[in-house]
Amino acid sequence: MTAQDKIKETVTANDVVLYMKGTKTMPQCGFSSRVAGVLNFMGVDFTDVNVLADDEIRQGIKDYSDWPTIPQLYVKGEFVGGCDIITEMTLSGELDALFTQSGIAFDKEKADQIRDANA
Repeated sequence: MTAQDKIKETVTANDVVLYMKGTKTMPQCGFSSRVAGVLNFMGVDFTDVNVLADDEIRQGIKDYSDWPTIPQLYVKGEFVGGCDIITEMTLSGELDALFTQSGIAFDKEKADQIRDANA
């Protein structure tokens, strides 16, 4: 199975997937930490893929999405974005809307707390 096949299988078999450096409980870069932190704080159930553990996946995810940086968030098989985009979507409420539209459970009060803290 190629890296592309593994990635496709992972993003289609799981509702929310974060390709990141490290894990959701132990991120190994600030950008990965920020996105995982938002998802964890909002109570989103997500699958984490540590790109540092597999060089083929690390390069493969960049090719798969045609996006040069990590982390990368996928919801229902669709690429959403990296750290800056997820941060903007969180602060604007777009991420809440995406999760609601996609049937992804999250804590709306926690999402509001993030926005209030950054107002």
